[in-house]
Amino acid sequence: MKFPKEINTFCPKCNGHRMHKVKLYSKGKSRSMAKGNRSHERSLYGHGSKRAGKKAVKKQGKRQKVILTCKECNKKQERVIGTRTTKKLDVKAK
Repeated sequence: MKFPKEINTFCPKCNGHRMHKVKLYSKGKSRSMAKGNRSHERSLYGHGSKRAGKKAVKKQGKRQKVILTCKECNKKQERVIGTRTTKKLDVKAK
């Protein structure tokens, strides 16, 4: 799915429609020593409970998220594009 590099949309800080730069959202690296990760790794040891294995079903698509940055005040906001898209989002010039 193609998406423009710049769009004119509402900026909550400027309180009006302004041009925004569009950037594809990418999740940061998760912390390996976070409590949830340590707890999950501990549950995968041994034979009890659920263990690591291959997933039976692969998801068909993913909700694509973009970060909009206002060109005037540099306020950033997130926006989800569509519901579930089967193709990856491409940010391209018009």
